[in-house]
Formats: sequence, structure tokens, C-alpha cells
Amino acid sequence: MNRRDFLATGAAGLAGLAAGFPQEKPTHKAMILGMVKGGASLEEKFAIIKAAGFDGVEVPPTDEAGQEKLKAASEKTGLPIHSIIFGGWGKPLSSPDPKAREEGVEQLKKGLRCARAVGADNLLLVPAIVDGKTRYVEAYERSQEGIRKALPTAEEEKVVISVEEVWNNFLLSPLEFARYVDEFQSPWLRAYFDIGNIVKNGWPEDWIRTLGKRINRVHLKDYKKKTNQFVKLTEGDVNWKEVRKAFIDVGWPKFMTAEFNGDDFLEPEELAKRIDKILLGE
Repeated sequence: MNRRDFLATGAAGLAGLAAGFPQEKPTHKAMILGMVKGGASLEEKFAIIKAAGFDGVEVPPTDEAGQEKLKAASEKTGLPIHSIIFGGWGKPLSSPDPKAREEGVEQLKKGLRCARAVGADNLLLVPAIVDGKTRYVEAYERSQEGIRKALPTAEEEKVVISVEEVWNNFLLSPLEFARYVDEFQSPWLRAYFDIGNIVKNGWPEDWIRTLGKRINRVHLKDYKKKTNQFVKLTEGDVNWKEVRKAFIDVGWPKFMTAEFNGDDFLEPEELAKRIDKILLGE
């Protein structure tokens, strides 16, 4: 079996088996649509991602006309849309303004319907923001209340809400993140784990082992502590071998999506090669 065949059958799964760990299924690698610099049309951008060897794409929410275009590009290129980057910054579920929170819930429901329309089964949500106007406990309680209002829509649309830990002063430890997810007691609320966001104050492999099966999706990026900035994938302080071991221990997520912005840019082909090396432990 040559390298190409090996990767095609699922690099992560086979690598895990070779190491003696059972694997339920291999992971797939994806890119965020907005990270593609080339291509004059949606279809061309999808084709670039597909040709580089990626298995899926993550896109922002859009209106009905945009949904039709995204769906058409996906169908024509054979590249599935696996997730919607809803965000949640505009009308945060933790806002001190009740009206803004209700608007946030309605936007979240709309995002879930958008995900279903384009064929995605996941939505990324920044659940809350802690700042001078919003206490930590308020952010925790308000965001959970808002998410619970949207869970029936998530179940109806068959789209998982995956909450992500970002630099928003919220979900600051793996124990708290795990508790936050568990308290919903719902298969429609899980974790979106961002590897690069943890490096500044923690160790991704530790978080992975604590969150375990709660992790539904992963963002791949790297971070350099000395310069306090995100850097090109595999050129920062993430211990990718330990990260890989942690995922072998707890199970791989369905998709791992590369995320970058600025100086950490890599062409799709080079990016795909670096991800494959991570999955293979090279």
C-alpha cells in the first residue's frame, strides 16, 4: 500500500490501529472557506480545496440565496460542507440586554436551519462573553438558558451545536468545559475544541483527554508563546505528537478543520501535507 492509498483509507484510523489502539472511525480534514485566496467563484474555491486533498469545508451562515449557491458548489465539486461557523459575537447569549439575548437565540435557530439547508450537521457557537458588563456566573447561566431554547431546533434540523473555547474569558479550564457540556444532557450540544487557543495558558493534550468524547469538531492552528502569536501549522509550541496520542486515546472527531488568518497562511496543498503528517505522527 503506497502513501496515497494509505491516506485515502483514513490516515488517522490506520495509524491508530498500527499503534495498537482501537479506532471507531478516522477523522477527516477540512478548511474554512474564507481561508482560500484563489478562485473567482464559490465553485472554484470548493474545487481548490477538494484538489488539495481536503474532505470537507466549513462556511459562514448566509441567506437563502447564498445557501443555494453553497449547496450547488458542494454538489458540483463533491466537497461536503460539514459545519457552519455561526459565531455568536454580534448578539451574545450572555448579553445583559434581554432583548439582545432573545435576538441571539433567534439568530442561532436561523443558523441551525442554514446548516441543514447546505448539508452540514454541525454549527460552531461562541456561547458567551465575560467582560466588564457581564459577570462570569451571568455568562454561564444566560448562555445555557439561551442554548436550551435552541436545542429543539437543533434536534429538528439534526444539527449539533458545538460550543468553542475562544479568547472571550469563558470556559477557562477543561474541567469547566466538560461540566458545561454535560449539564445540557443532550446529544445536540457538544464541544468544538480549538487546539491553538489553549497553548497560551494550557496544554491541548490535557484538554483533549479531559473533554474526550464530548469533542465533536476541532480547529487546527498553532501558537508561539515567545512571540505571543499564531504561526503556521506545526511551527509553534503545540506538541502534535502528544495531541495525536491524546486523540488516539479518546477517539478522533469527525472533522478537524484548519484555521488561520494572516502570517500563518499556507497554500492548501502545503496545509494538507502538514495535516497528514500530524495524523500519521511523522
